[in-house]
Amino acid sequence: MKRITIIPLATPETMTTEVRSAIAECTMLYFQTEKHPCAAPAVLLRQESKALPYQTMDDLYDECEDFDQLNERIASRLTSDEKTDDIGYAVLGRGVSPELMREIRKKASVRGFGIRVLASQGFAESALAYAVSCGIIEGSTEYNVRSARSLTHADTSVPLAIEEIDTLLRAGEVKLTLSDYYPDEHDVLLFTLNGSAHYDSDCVRRLPLYKLDYPENAYRFDAATVMIVPPCGLMERSRHGLSGLMEVMHRLRAPGGCPWDAEQTHESLRSSLIEEAYEVLDAIDRKDTIALEEELGDLLLQIVFHAAIEQERSEFTMRDVTTGIVNKLIYRHPHVFGSVKVNGADDVLYNWENLKQKEKSQSTVADAMHAVPASFPSLIRSYKIQKKAAHVGFDWGSALEALPKVEEEAAEVRDAIISGDAAAINEEIGDLLFACVNVSRLMKVDPELALKSATEKFMSRFIRMEQLMLSEGRKIGSMSLSEMDLYWERIKKEL
Repeated sequence: MKRITIIPLATPETMTTEVRSAIAECTMLYFQTEKHPCAAPAVLLRQESKALPYQTMDDLYDECEDFDQLNERIASRLTSDEKTDDIGYAVLGRGVSPELMREIRKKASVRGFGIRVLASQGFAESALAYAVSCGIIEGSTEYNVRSARSLTHADTSVPLAIEEIDTLLRAGEVKLTLSDYYPDEHDVLLFTLNGSAHYDSDCVRRLPLYKLDYPENAYRFDAATVMIVPPCGLMERSRHGLSGLMEVMHRLRAPGGCPWDAEQTHESLRSSLIEEAYEVLDAIDRKDTIALEEELGDLLLQIVFHAAIEQERSEFTMRDVTTGIVNKLIYRHPHVFGSVKVNGADDVLYNWENLKQKEKSQSTVADAMHAVPASFPSLIRSYKIQKKAAHVGFDWGSALEALPKVEEEAAEVRDAIISGDAAAINEEIGDLLFACVNVSRLMKVDPELALKSATEKFMSRFIRMEQLMLSEGRKIGSMSLSEMDLYWERIKKEL
């Protein structure tokens, strides 16, 4: 079978026997480039091997306008020779990009080529080895090696080696990403190859992260540039992610940490969770984004607190919590992550309810109703119970059709009051509130928010009314209801 072999060149001193044999023996060899120090020894080796042909892709790099076009042209060239059954592609570093590999596989499958990828270390391993041997960084059994092209996050607890920072623009992108995890003044190490394709003391520069993309550093960036970022401890970081919050929580609850945090349980934190949720809502209502940022952090702390308690019991971890919600969101959005078609938000909500019942093995409406927590505020719980019934068609056709029920229930409250039956009064007032919730729901108005708004309006008017009375030398406690009503009507016209 015809075969394409991907041959990583790495650095000359790290070239494996298998790589050297492939360079010397494949029927046709293509070089990614011969304009690089690491390619020169391989080109010389090829020239010495039985006069076998080779070619470079340098012309394609000069001609192509973007990487998509470049990858397609390289893959086409590698698979175009149907008479040659052993083709090699010698590339800088550890191998080809995922995008290029997909193009090669696609064209290779059509033209009958198999693919073999040889093992080799990249530039990062060579730079790390040199840095450790010289004491520039401490030795470690754990490193994080990443490509600058796909860098989206960083683990600050281990040395980070970043390859493919080949332009000043790419350096700027890396700096922006790392600035979310490291202080601006955090020192990083730039490694560039010397003329003999080795790393040595003259090729290492230490600089603060914020200077990474300064113009004077432009000459240091090419395909073999490696940046090593030393670890950054908790107290040194200027920004923190969820992992940092978990780290702090475990420290607080560990022996020698905080006695109060260590004593907390799910039950003792219950009221704090509720209070923090309400404080988030208050910040939203006040449209105070600064407060919202802080209150969301306080609410997140409560979630992390509960997860840490269960991790200590070996029941579940924060990772299990985030995994669960990610899986749930994917499952309940088949119109986004699957092939289901929807015609709008109403379809989404209908599908969501069906999927939720299936996920929770709720075979009846009663099962769905029982799943609504009894600890919910009654207004919210009644709203959700009504939605469960409405989902199977047990509902009013519109809010206008439901409105007479409010009037009917109000009349029954009046009759109960006249009768003086305390139990009946309690029951009929509950029915009246339930009917009001129905109208609210059918109008897509959250009854909790509507009542909150009405309460705020009443309070604002009452306070203004009292201020008006005081300004006119009147005291609210010494006035009759009819007198207060006159002031109330005056305030209603103002507000």
